[in-house]
Amino acid sequence: MLTRRHALLLSTALFAAPSYAADDIKIVDNVELSGTGVTSGSMWAKGVDLAVKEINAAGGILGRKIALTHQDNQSQAQVAKAVATKAIDDEPYVMLGPIFSGDVNVSMAVTEDAETPMIMGGEAANLTQQGKKYLFRTSFSQSSAMPKVANYMQKQGMKSITVVWIANDFGKGGRDTMVKELAARNIKVAADISTEPGQMDYSAVVVNVAKAQADALFVYLNEEESARFLIALRKLGYDKPVIGETVLASQRVIELAGPAANGVKAHVGLSVDAPNRLVQEFGAKFKAATGFASDHNGIKGYTAAYLIKAVTEKIGKFDRKLFASTLHTASFTAKDQPGLLMDVSFDAAGDLDRESYLVEVKDGKQVITETLPPLGKK
Repeated sequence: MLTRRHALLLSTALFAAPSYAADDIKIVDNVELSGTGVTSGSMWAKGVDLAVKEINAAGGILGRKIALTHQDNQSQAQVAKAVATKAIDDEPYVMLGPIFSGDVNVSMAVTEDAETPMIMGGEAANLTQQGKKYLFRTSFSQSSAMPKVANYMQKQGMKSITVVWIANDFGKGGRDTMVKELAARNIKVAADISTEPGQMDYSAVVVNVAKAQADALFVYLNEEESARFLIALRKLGYDKPVIGETVLASQRVIELAGPAANGVKAHVGLSVDAPNRLVQEFGAKFKAATGFASDHNGIKGYTAAYLIKAVTEKIGKFDRKLFASTLHTASFTAKDQPGLLMDVSFDAAGDLDRESYLVEVKDGKQVITETLPPLGKK
């Protein structure tokens, strides 16, 4: 078990103190740059980097430049908490990340106690249900996304679903929310199958999926696991609909799974293929800067940095408490803040609402099949 002394020693080793100009805006990114979350974290960090470079080139925020520091939490909750604890000592204006819900869960108490806004990438529903005043999302929570997926299944006439999920905070939250939404629509869970983070062999899992003989399969795993699972599933010859949320149809999963990803259908909150000029321009800039296409995490990181700019310009000064209180229930338009890419609004819990998409993977690409309006749109 990690003691407080060990945590402080670890955070000191991980967190090399950056040098700042006197008027720099200090922002720390507590992010998964190694370990099981490296795929998500690296994309997020590249998106943040691109936004910060653009913002600084345009004069910064209220005339001040952003001084950004990425800190690798190694995809470990104990390290994420240590990074957050050490970072707070430097009094950042805002903390970005983490991405994994488990890492967010242990870090958000640190930023809450320090009254420092935290703009994170975690999607577990329970994160914003704990009443934190300084916690904000960059994507839909599971409680916002899963009803859209379940509605799609119901419209397709599906009566039974097999659920495959990963046994971490992200996976359990998604599984619990989806099962609840299926029950509300009288859709039977034919099999409820958990898998382990980092799992390599899915042969037994796919056999159990086939045995369940459900109308369709809902998959809720992280990126690398999703790709391995899809490859194993296709080798078995599974031909029922495979449905998921953003991760299952993400660019990284498509690249890793290859042809095995074709036919996957998913609800996607963010996609560089969205029928949106600003999003597509971002996708082109990201690829030019990195040499590869962005997934949803890249968009999340990019918009997180621009959200800092939007809120700060709205309040007209650098005030962490006012930043947090203003962002709750705030709305922004892409016309006024193009870096946000889409119109977006936040509720009192820090959850966001904006348009989203239904996609199908065809020939190794996301194809948008339907645009869904914000949940709050009348």
